[in-house]
Amino acid sequence: MVAFRVLSVLLSALMLLNAQQGNGALTARTQKMIAKVNEDGPYLGLVIPNLYEMNPLLESSNYTATNTIDIAGRRFRFGTIGEKKVILVMTGLSMINAGITTQLLLSLFNVEGVVHYGIAGNANPSLNIGDVTIPEYWAHGALWSWQRYGLGPDDELPLESAGDYTRNIGYLKFANYTVNVTEGSPYDNLLNNVWYQPEEVFPVDGTPEERQHAFWVAVDPYYYEISKQLEDLVLEGCINSTTCLTTTPKVTRVQRGTSASIYLDNAAYRSFIYNKFNVSPVDMESASVALICLQQRKPFIAVRALSDLAGGGSADSNEADTFTSLAATNSVNVVLKFIELLAVNSKSSTGYAYY
Repeated sequence: MVAFRVLSVLLSALMLLNAQQGNGALTARTQKMIAKVNEDGPYLGLVIPNLYEMNPLLESSNYTATNTIDIAGRRFRFGTIGEKKVILVMTGLSMINAGITTQLLLSLFNVEGVVHYGIAGNANPSLNIGDVTIPEYWAHGALWSWQRYGLGPDDELPLESAGDYTRNIGYLKFANYTVNVTEGSPYDNLLNNVWYQPEEVFPVDGTPEERQHAFWVAVDPYYYEISKQLEDLVLEGCINSTTCLTTTPKVTRVQRGTSASIYLDNAAYRSFIYNKFNVSPVDMESASVALICLQQRKPFIAVRALSDLAGGGSADSNEADTFTSLAATNSVNVVLKFIELLAVNSKSSTGYAYY
């Protein structure tokens, strides 16, 4: 705790110096507010993509608000859920917004761990709209090495020998998805192959500028163990008296989720990533939060409710337009129960894994 306070003082001094030089975003009043709330920590950070996912939590009787601090276009909302002190922050859409917001949260505030939640598309044909998934691993699925036309799996990628790129994870061959060709006819595609790549990570406890690589990032093992107790939770199945799901939604722990700054509404790619990686939820933020928490060595877990089958359940339907609010409500209910269980089973955790 003493070390954290010393770090807070140093950080505040640096921010004050920047502000005095005219290029800092924090006023002296904001710095005092940060120092004060940090004395009352630690907090559980709740990182939320959008307002429609955050509003059900703000409106819940389980959440009690205390105060807010606005920094760099973000609003950090302080309060309690049961006996747990929490900070809520909305990221906005996409990997970069989620990464920036999570870094601000962990750099400025006394945070013990991070819970990320929201809605997602679904790539797993055994799951249904309204189900809430808790993956054990997350990956950024849109960091690619795009191979030159005419080259294939046996050809080394540029900079591969230097350790910048790899063929270990696998690739997508666009020609495999060519349509309107006669069976047995040779065909090709100028888009060729894209090879999936791991992120470069520079851990806070590592040597500066000495990179590590991570593709699948595990959620915190202690958080994941607690999430077992959520699988019998009763979820919402109806939006109103006339619009209900045809299946009973459930909480399920799954192996993998993937994220990219891409709204995935394509059945062919959905099937590819499920068959290739055993992916269930697909979203635009979770892997970014996971990677920042890995770099910062903070416990992390993500909860994602399925609002649609990515690419659609039929040619003329878009389930996300109908079931987003239900999925958002279900994700909040799962998070509230998780935080209740976390408070009861309070225990520190520093576990992290990646490969």
